[in-house]
Amino acid sequence: MTLPMQGKVAIVAGASRGIGAVTGRAFAQAGAAVVLGARDLKSVETVAEEIRLEGGQALAVQLDVGDAGSSERIVRRAVETFGRLDAAFNNATDGPPPAPLADIDPDDFDRGIRTNIRGTFLGMKYQIRAMLESGGGSIVNMASLAGVNGVANLAAYVAGKAGIIGLTKVAALDYADQGIRVNVVAPGPILTHHLQAAGEEAQRLAGQATPMGRVGQAEEVAATVVWLCSDQAPFITGVTLPIDGGQAAGTKPPRMYRQGRTMTPQEA
Repeated sequence: MTLPMQGKVAIVAGASRGIGAVTGRAFAQAGAAVVLGARDLKSVETVAEEIRLEGGQALAVQLDVGDAGSSERIVRRAVETFGRLDAAFNNATDGPPPAPLADIDPDDFDRGIRTNIRGTFLGMKYQIRAMLESGGGSIVNMASLAGVNGVANLAAYVAGKAGIIGLTKVAALDYADQGIRVNVVAPGPILTHHLQAAGEEAQRLAGQATPMGRVGQAEEVAATVVWLCSDQAPFITGVTLPIDGGQAAGTKPPRMYRQGRTMTPQEA
């Protein structure tokens, strides 16, 4: 059976841990040669070595997504090492701690915008150039349900993720007739190191906030990214795809019906 990414080359930015590291492994398991980038070179080298031990092809590159030279360099290394670029997942994320908007330090706000908006712009800028030379490709950018709906006390994070959605739509339109697809994933609560560090009660509450009644797994996000980047999704571009257990659909009230009669919320 042919693997969905067999013979293709993928870049994952923000690949040292969490969703990025899991997605790097998923690309390799789907047959792709993977170039993994992150600021923490030691951590991303560990992920690359794990992929190689499992029989995959992986290269680790130090990456600062907000720096143009660094963003260009990882793409160049991918092409020099593996001959082409077919897919990219721009996953790097940053933002200040939660605070009301008027209390956010301007430098902290700028840091979140640099990673999320500037980083995604620079990643796509150089990835698209390489993909045009390779005959096309697919890019997935990491946003968040917070970039769709907004979340109190997260002005920099929300602005950054909303900006990613806007950038993605423009890139999708700019290159739709040149064989390049660009999409966004917008996860809800996912069990990564951030939510794990918050503790079991925070995880329970996060799960309760989804209609499915649970938090998502990094592997579920990774599988969606790989699918969007593969030839199995050839007519999808410019889409913001929630991975959120149904949160984007709206709220789910308590069960209101049982044994054919309407129940009050107190009874349900």
